This record gives sequence, structure tokens and C-alpha cells, in this order.
Amino acid sequence: MSILRIVATPIGNLEDITLRALRVLKESDYVLCEDTRVTKKLLNHYQISTPTISYHQHSGELKVDNIISLLNKGKNLALVTDAGTPGISDPGGKLVSLVREKTGADTIIESVPGVSALGAAASIAGAGFDRFLFLGFLPHKKGRQTMLKQIFASDYPIIVYESKHRIVKLLEELDKMSADLGVKINVMAARELTKLHESFYSGTPAGVLAELVKDANNLKGEFVVLIKKGK
Repeated sequence: MSILRIVATPIGNLEDITLRALRVLKESDYVLCEDTRVTKKLLNHYQISTPTISYHQHSGELKVDNIISLLNKGKNLALVTDAGTPGISDPGGKLVSLVREKTGADTIIESVPGVSALGAAASIAGAGFDRFLFLGFLPHKKGRQTMLKQIFASDYPIIVYESKHRIVKLLEELDKMSADLGVKINVMAARELTKLHESFYSGTPAGVLAELVKDANNLKGEFVVLIKKGK
């Protein structure tokens, strides 16, 4: 019987990895990774020589078939993403479903939990985030306005991921929709969590945007955006 382990990796600080995760990465026959170059940095840091296989959102059927073949041969695999927990806004969830569908009870699927940008941001957001709706990355075009309306209609706070390329656009959209709908919201933007330049901004969409654009360096990195209705 083979094992596919879903392994959480650091989102920035390389010390944020569990002892179990290190053991699993060493003991696995292969590490499936979003970008082999990124994962190699982590493996090399901890002197882990397990061979890697790329698996990402553009991987086709041949790559999936190869992974299934390895599992059918009894190989133990570890799935990682570039940062954080696989299956949360990355292609990991798709692979888990395919493995479960194609190998059934012949493959054990285990979680090796650890850091996640989602949990890290919620933990420092303060009161009101014991329950929330997570929307991952918003669509770039089709369906984006529908999703934005869902944010304002939700009875719960919202958490989304956003890249440096679209954070300004998102804050502008939230500011405009807040004014159009007459709904006050508070926005918190956590940038570069666990990294050297980690920062946290809080206020109205316009206020947070004003802080970010003060310095071009503030617009670098990845963002977790937390949105809560104001009073």
C-alpha cells in the first residue's frame, strides 16, 4: 500500500516547518512540488536529498498518470506547494481527488499539517475572525464583480489572497463598492507574512491604499486581505 502525504511548508521563514514534515520529506520516495527550484532551496537547507517531480496547475494527464503509476508501484510520495499548505488555492486539491478516484483504498492520503497564510493572517487579525468566509484568489475578470458583491453581502468577515500585481485594483474596487452600496468596511492587509519585511495595514480601503502607495516597496510580495463590515 502506498502513501500520499500532503505536507505544509514554510510561507517565508524556513524555520516554520515541523519535525514530522522534515522526516516525511526525507523518507518519501519522491517529493511532488509546484516549482522544483523553490522546493530544492528548502530541501537543500535541511540537507534532504529526496528526488523531486514537478506538479502544478498546468500539469497534464501524462504527469498525473506517472504519479498514479508510482503510487501503484507502492512508492510513497510527499506533495508540497511553493509555500504553505497544499490544497488551499493551489492545484493540490485536484491531485488528491484524482488519486482517491484512481487508486481508491490502495493509497493512504495523510495530512502533515503546518503553516498556512490563511491561518497566520487570521491569528493576528483580532476579534471577529473566529468565523469567516475564505474566497482564495478572486477571478481576474469573469465573475470578479459577482465575487465582490458576495463580499459585501456576506454575514461573515471575508479573507482573500491577493498578489502584488492586483492589490491596488482590489482596494480601489472595495472603496468604490463601499461608497456605491453605502456599506462601511474595515480592511486589513497582511503582507509578506513571516518574512523579513512582514507588515500589517488596517483601515478603510482608501486608507490602506494610501499607506501602501507611499512606498513602492510596500507593493511587493504576497498579501492576505481580511475584510470586515464596519459600524
